[in-house]
Amino acid sequence: MPAMMKNSEGNHIENVFNKLLKDIGSPVDFRLPDYLYKTRLFPTYTFIKRNIYLTKKKKIKRRPEDDGIFCSCGSSSESSVCGRDCHCGMLLSSCSSGCKCDNSCINKPFQNRPVKRMKLVQTKKCGFGIVALEDISQGEFVIEYVGEVIDDKTCETRLWQMKHRGETNFYLCEINRDMVIDATYKGNKSRYINHSCCPNTEMQKWIIDGETRIGIFATRDIKKGEHLTYDYQSRLPLWSC
Repeated sequence: MPAMMKNSEGNHIENVFNKLLKDIGSPVDFRLPDYLYKTRLFPTYTFIKRNIYLTKKKKIKRRPEDDGIFCSCGSSSESSVCGRDCHCGMLLSSCSSGCKCDNSCINKPFQNRPVKRMKLVQTKKCGFGIVALEDISQGEFVIEYVGEVIDDKTCETRLWQMKHRGETNFYLCEINRDMVIDATYKGNKSRYINHSCCPNTEMQKWIIDGETRIGIFATRDIKKGEHLTYDYQSRLPLWSC
């Protein structure tokens, strides 16, 4: 289940990742061996709720006085709850304690909105996947993509180690320069969301109190029982349907 978010500036890690994919070969239709379906071996990893930093946490500086400028909701509006026109939300920045809105503000997807109910299932062609256990409305927060946050040097080392072990599943998401989320060893169910060229979710990069975090949001209404998917195209340069 590859997941590699590209940095618009491009960097060394992206080049290493592209070389690994080239060595692996062009994408082909994949099906697990029949014996794996019979044994139904569930993958092992350590479940975590929040990112674990193995490198220095880099925060985007945000002045307290900026909150009053970014968030136009609250005391000056009819409602204390931020709507779609909230300046913070438009900038994919969660409202903070310095904003004028109160604790019921809905522009705090990572803090106030619970993770949607979902389960890990075995698919016919793609190994494991995730199925929604409840209806999800378009635009709703589904789950946060979490893992170990590592620097480029550690990421490159892990990529080559995985190649030498013959592994072809990557759980990497680049969030900033020299900062990569690796959900290979520690993560949550988001690591099992499969690829689709017609996905029902997408990854969004949000700023939460200066920290960059990755959220997965519904791009359309999702019915209970549907498989959750997102498009790997923007994460994997060589991936094609």
